[in-house]
Amino acid sequence: MRLIMLGAPGSGKGTISKMMVDTYEIVQISTGDILRGAVAAGTPIGKEAEAYMKRGDLVPDSVILGIMENRLQESDCKNGFILDGFPRTIPQAEALDELLKKLNMKLDAVCNLDVPEAVIIKRLTGRRTCSNPECQAIFNLDGRAPKQEGICDKCGSKLVQRDDETEDVVRARLKTYDDKTAPLVGYYQKTGLMLTVAGSESKVLFNEIVQKLKK
Repeated sequence: MRLIMLGAPGSGKGTISKMMVDTYEIVQISTGDILRGAVAAGTPIGKEAEAYMKRGDLVPDSVILGIMENRLQESDCKNGFILDGFPRTIPQAEALDELLKKLNMKLDAVCNLDVPEAVIIKRLTGRRTCSNPECQAIFNLDGRAPKQEGICDKCGSKLVQRDDETEDVVRARLKTYDDKTAPLVGYYQKTGLMLTVAGSESKVLFNEIVQKLKK
């Protein structure tokens, strides 16, 4: 099973991807993870990516695709994979198509999570992260709230709201997604691979995806 997971920040891509990994015995691949892995491994393309990251520049698509090519050929991808957070733009999608063709691989589906904006804003602005760098536990005021307000259940450290999870920043992130990534829905609809599920509960969305994949 080879899948792409699309959805706005806070739509539950990571949560649902983990469910897909357990169900289909595939691996979850995120751009951030493979970039950090390549840098840590000190591969030639990892060193190239690190140079951009140290300068504070965006890593070019060509470098990301090179790292992705290496990752998709690793043994744990034989059963399949789910791409979380990639592609983000039409040019990346086109480049991914060429890469998969080169590797003689075909996608089975592109799963698109259609979650109401109000739900996403409430979910992201309600997140609180443990300030202890060795813990980093995540809580949510709208669901998994800490037992004691502002205090981590696990280590007793102070909980903080990340800078990128304030309402103004969340709205800006959603606008960026709409401008750059949402057009991918139209791109993949033309291929017949698009599988859209709508709602707000990750478990419900996951079950709907599984049912649609069976068809």
